[in-house]
Amino acid sequence: MRVADDDIAFAHRLADAAGLAIRPYFRAPHGLEIKSDESPVTLADRAAEQAMRALIEAERPEDGIVGEEFGVRAGTNGRQWVLDPIDGTRAFISGRPIFGTLIALVVERWPMIGVIDQPIARERWTGAVGRATTFNGAPATTRACATLGDALLATTSPALFDDGQLHAFEHLDAAARSTVLGGDCYNYACVASGWLDVVVEAGLKLHDFAALAPIVEGAGGRMCDWQGDPLTADSPGEVIAAGDPARVDEIIELLACRGHSHG
Repeated sequence: MRVADDDIAFAHRLADAAGLAIRPYFRAPHGLEIKSDESPVTLADRAAEQAMRALIEAERPEDGIVGEEFGVRAGTNGRQWVLDPIDGTRAFISGRPIFGTLIALVVERWPMIGVIDQPIARERWTGAVGRATTFNGAPATTRACATLGDALLATTSPALFDDGQLHAFEHLDAAARSTVLGGDCYNYACVASGWLDVVVEAGLKLHDFAALAPIVEGAGGRMCDWQGDPLTADSPGEVIAAGDPARVDEIIELLACRGHSHG
């Protein structure tokens, strides 16, 4: 299935609208609240998602919407825009510009377009199935990683793993050259640009990962779940992003060592 130019252009317009909504709240009063799942939400999260939803409802009325803050609007054509207005709200409320707006077009359960937009630094990664990933309009490419011992590994927080997943991650952490904590979606952008080698996470929802796969894969990397299966709307939320696809089998093997897991 070919990705249409006008869908990519529309994804950019959604990112532009989200950025306009977010920037006034950065390092400014932002109305922090804690949601029922203990995660933070701000006025910026809500304003950005509302801006994107308004555009979709006006210009793509048959498309569905899956948004982190305002839930699901059913579509009629097998297409869904999957939105995370601020992925990395903790970074946002800390004044750290390493959060991002995530926008994906999912067609028949498959992510086809992905955007990671950092509205403060004005950095944007765009990926689409069958096309090369771009970073601010220029080609983005992952880097080769000869062995896991050379790899720079990242994850947002070990606290997001359950006991079995953490045990598995520790095997990978021990094999990698170095591990970076924090970063949310920005880590995957860094893989696409060849600054990081591997990201491993668990507990992600569709709005957390749908945009990432087209970006990493269009830059020459690979994204999959912990069993090696491609990411779809039905994936369990355990993800691997590898800049060098040759390392994926070793990563999966290490993550299989979960010990006495309940995860």
